[in-house]
Amino acid sequence: RALLRAQARSAWHRRTAEYLSMKAIVVHEYGDTSALKYEDLPDPVLPGSGSVLVDVHAAGVNFIDTYFRSGLYKVDAFPHVPGREGAGVVAAVDPDVHDVKVGDRVCFLSPKTYSERVTVKASRVVRMPDEVSFAEGAALLLQGITAHYLAHSSFALGPGKTCLVHAAAGGTGALLVQIAKKLGSRVLATVSSEEKAQVAREAGADEVILYTKEDFVARTREITNGRGVDVVYDGVGKATWEGSLRSAARLGHVVFFGNASGPVPPFDILMLSKLGSLTVCRPTMGDYIVEDDVFRKRVQDLLEGLRSGSLRLRIGHTSPLADAAKAHEYLEGRHSMGKAVLLVKP
Repeated sequence: RALLRAQARSAWHRRTAEYLSMKAIVVHEYGDTSALKYEDLPDPVLPGSGSVLVDVHAAGVNFIDTYFRSGLYKVDAFPHVPGREGAGVVAAVDPDVHDVKVGDRVCFLSPKTYSERVTVKASRVVRMPDEVSFAEGAALLLQGITAHYLAHSSFALGPGKTCLVHAAAGGTGALLVQIAKKLGSRVLATVSSEEKAQVAREAGADEVILYTKEDFVARTREITNGRGVDVVYDGVGKATWEGSLRSAARLGHVVFFGNASGPVPPFDILMLSKLGSLTVCRPTMGDYIVEDDVFRKRVQDLLEGLRSGSLRLRIGHTSPLADAAKAHEYLEGRHSMGKAVLLVKP
């Protein structure tokens, strides 16, 4: 009888633990991919106002996640749960939330998405069409919003405009190429291999330049009959910044939005006047989605593109949540051609 009571207590504790805890990836100290630990954490609790509890089905994996894991960027405190974007099903809402309801399929921006459940500000949650999968929703936001603001706001593309997109086979680059073509612009794309050149062509690039085999500045000038492009979108940084400036037309624009090869070094601003009175911008996504309605409009545009088929996402790697290390290795191997996604609920 005592044994039966003990077994019953044990079963009750297991059920309680399942209800009160969730699985998550936790980082306790900076390090390589072995720093990503699969652990139990307490379930998140709604604060009472303005938030949504989401059962996470998929989480996007981005280079910035590896930076916070390795220590290149510093976390606010340990333990740290990585992740910034995801998709899932609404499990609960605060009383003042009316835009979404329990059971809605949503994508969202939020910290700590490498977890089974997360609380999200309701203003950063958007309902997804049924045609968009959880993996696509999780893969879309950071890279998609970046491509959207670059093409619509940092420099407004349209008919008659010509742009140069570096790393055009990458997640952001391929989306930017597609959006630029939808807006009616001519797109020149740089890539490092024939395989990636095919990805850029499939995205719609008019001209593809293999920068490993030819000087992209000279080739850009040749393609544009010596003029240069109206805007260069450069997410590479250190390795390409000077060539990007030299690829721009007189009165042209260069948008440095990333530093995959390292940050752009300090340079003499007089260089801009000598190269044709250029303008340079170094944007960050947060400034382009401060207003909730602007955030929703950008995301809804992207989701409609996926639903209609006018935008295509390339997901190059998926892993279960427990194998987050494999997703980080995929990105850090620098051979990726497509988004990495964690399937939290496969």
